[in-house]
Order: sequence, then C-alpha cells, then structure tokens
Amino acid sequence: MGGNHLGDLIGGSDRQILSTGNPEIDKKLADGLPLESLTLVEGENDTGKSVITQQIIWGAMKGGLNVDLYTSENTSKSFLSQMESMSLDISDYFAWGYLRIFPMHTIGFEWGEAEMQGILQRIINHIKNSKAQVIIIDSLTLLTETTTQSDLLTFLTNCKNIVDKGKTILITLHTYAFEEDTLVRIRSICDAHLMMKRALVGQKYVMIMEVVKVRGARKTTGNIVSFEVHPGYGMKIIPISMARV
Repeated sequence: MGGNHLGDLIGGSDRQILSTGNPEIDKKLADGLPLESLTLVEGENDTGKSVITQQIIWGAMKGGLNVDLYTSENTSKSFLSQMESMSLDISDYFAWGYLRIFPMHTIGFEWGEAEMQGILQRIINHIKNSKAQVIIIDSLTLLTETTTQSDLLTFLTNCKNIVDKGKTILITLHTYAFEEDTLVRIRSICDAHLMMKRALVGQKYVMIMEVVKVRGARKTTGNIVSFEVHPGYGMKIIPISMARV
C-alpha cells in the first residue's frame, strides 16, 4: 500500500480534494474534485463516464476513503474485472469492505412512479446511514425513467443536503434521457460538472472530458482532457492538439 497516500501528501485528515489517482486528469480539475461536493458526470453512451468514475474510485481508495457504488451498469464481479482490465485492481479494498457495490439491476422488474419514489428515498436514507465518505451513482438514467422532474430534483436536493453534512456524491447520467429544462436544473444543483464526449482523431475515436465547472476552483472551466482506454493498460492521455472535437 505504501506511504504515498493522498492523505499523507496533503496533511492527514485535512483532505479537501478527491484525487482521481491520475495526475494529468487532476491537473485539469484543479488537483481533483472538491470533497463534500455533488459532481455530475454527463455524456452519451460510450463516452467514458464509467472510466472517469472508476478513476475516481481508485483515487478514493488510495486516499483512504470508503466508497459506496450504486450501479445499474454492472454486477460486483463485472465491475471488479472491469477495474482490473484498467490496471486499477481494487479487489483487496472490496474484500476488506472499503468499497461496497450495490447493483441496481431491474431486469424483468417493472418500476412504476410510486416504486421509483420509494427507491430514490431509500437510496437517500442508505447514503445518510452509510459510513462511506464517497458515494457514486452510476447511472441516474435508470433511476429516472419513470420519475417526475420534481421527484428527481427533490432527490438531487437531498443529495446536496447530504454533501453539506460532509459526504461526497458523484452521479453519472446519459444526456439523451433528459429534457433540456431538466438538464439545466440538474447542472445548476451540482457543484462540479464534467461533460464526456467522443471525438475522431485520424481513424479512431478518443474520449474527451470537458470540465464545465468545479466549485471553488480557479480557471478550470473549459479545461479539456482527451484519452483512450486500452484493455490491460487503462487510461492513456492523448495530446488535445490531435483531437478535433
């Protein structure tokens, strides 16, 4: 595990920043995401939302933080093997209980509006009672297919109240699944907003992360980082001059 923990680097318990564990990405985020904040990671399918999420989980583990992951994208097993293929092996942290994974699979299960309200409230209660400092919901899209805008905004306002009491919450969503008006409101509630896109470089696609806003950070807005994902190696940063958005 080594003594090179984030906590050691910036003075023990005085951690105000959640590193992604990747220096290039941290640089674009003004050293990392602010702790005790609500972050939105937004993009279409296959734009790298999960990749960024996985990096942040890695950074949290390395920083000695506990993480709860609510996922509609993976089972525990598939998530751990995905992390391993990114060269981010967290199976020990998972075994020790520093990372808990809550799959939200709903195959063959119809959720109506009433159930959905109940699920959102249950997640809020669960987050409040959890010892984890970092909560990740990947993705909110599934949870909102039968939700009214007001239920969704209530859920996010509840998340905001929770981060004010000391937790850090990160939410991913698919842009296509929401009305523009709803997106504008969601973005304004969040403290940090990362926009994921794909761009063609020569013959191949790369993933691009644009830092739209980070609360309390100077000069990060509009920072862009582009990367590829190589199985067995992980994330590889590509110079942005090569990427045409």
